[in-house]
Amino acid sequence: MDILDHSIEQEGGAGMKIGLALGSGGARGLAHAGVIKVLEEENIPIHMIAGSSMGALVGALYASGMTTERLYRLATAFRRNDYIDWTVPKMGLVAGRQIKHFISVMTKQKRIEDAHIPLAIVATDLQKGEKVVFRKGSIADAVRASISIPGIFVPERWNGRLLVDGGVIDRVPATVVRDMGADVVIAVDVASVKKNDTITSIFDVVLQSLDIIQAELASHRIAQADVVIRPSLERYSSYAFTHAKEMIQMGEEATRQQLPIIRQLLAEKGFKQ
Repeated sequence: MDILDHSIEQEGGAGMKIGLALGSGGARGLAHAGVIKVLEEENIPIHMIAGSSMGALVGALYASGMTTERLYRLATAFRRNDYIDWTVPKMGLVAGRQIKHFISVMTKQKRIEDAHIPLAIVATDLQKGEKVVFRKGSIADAVRASISIPGIFVPERWNGRLLVDGGVIDRVPATVVRDMGADVVIAVDVASVKKNDTITSIFDVVLQSLDIIQAELASHRIAQADVVIRPSLERYSSYAFTHAKEMIQMGEEATRQQLPIIRQLLAEKGFKQ
């Protein structure tokens, strides 16, 4: 599998690093694939990735070596019900074993520390109310924890902890990728409150509630990013994967709109590609 050369040099000094923070947002997170594709096409390197929830899934697939072409094919073929294993409701409606197996297969059972691009995956400790940042260990375990939407997925048990969706505590982990050593942070925020939406299921109730709660909480952390890409995804449901192509295209368009800002920022910092 081809791996891109992510090198970039800064005049008069050592190479500086660009980090990508991919946010939560359910199905809207498929737009992350469009963001990555445009950055690749424009030869803007990605030296490290941090992700929450769907951002963790897309980021992990890419960091583990999946090409954008295959990522596109996978996103457009993905059908939620193929990976939903319903269980008797106790701590969640979905057991999560099937999606975890899917992640393990797609990432070739890689560990985080063996990813081709440095990777961090964010989850939330439900009992302690703390952010958990995975920098090593099984990618499948970490992503399964990060995508565990409260009330929908059974929480992931890990090292005595009970873990749920990373977006609960850090919707767009810009500070995490900064802590990884990124000099320039590009954040991608794909979550938004779908106002006047029709609420007809438990999925609607949980996901709309999370979007509302996270809207204010995310603003401070996103402010730590140098550039924020916000695809226009308000019209799409956060749990309907049937509009994958359109959402990916929105990711592409939003990234192209930000390219002048990104290039100006890199120039100001002395980047030379």
